[in-house]
Amino acid sequence: MEPSFPGTAKKRLRRLRSGVITALIGLAVGIPAVILTSVKLPNEFLVFVGYMIVFAAVTFATGLGLLINGLLFSRPRKEVEGQSSQARVQNLLDEEYAPPSTRSSGQPTPSFRSQTTSNLSPTPGSVTEQTTHHLKHER
Repeated sequence: MEPSFPGTAKKRLRRLRSGVITALIGLAVGIPAVILTSVKLPNEFLVFVGYMIVFAAVTFATGLGLLINGLLFSRPRKEVEGQSSQARVQNLLDEEYAPPSTRSSGQPTPSFRSQTTSNLSPTPGSVTEQTTHHLKHER
């Protein structure tokens, strides 16, 4: 029975599992192969044992790589709290804000109000608007 985790945690757990399994397979093949090298065997069999040691070392290194990848590089992303309600409140406050009406010199201040994100740039008209020129009918 597999516990239910979010998608990123499942992926991380899968990588850790595959790394451990692959590294253990490398050890399971490599340790007996190293032990067999100390026993007096025919040369043809020693060549086979040498290949087994190389296979075990590559498998173990691959398993360690998967394990390190799962531990270090597959960290779950930190969730950013949704602050849309705070943004709406700030937009309302910005809309209601009115700068002081006069400067210390008595001149009225120009009314510069920052735009909200919903009306930053007006959408341009159609490309085909007002492109037709009517010719004069001379007959």
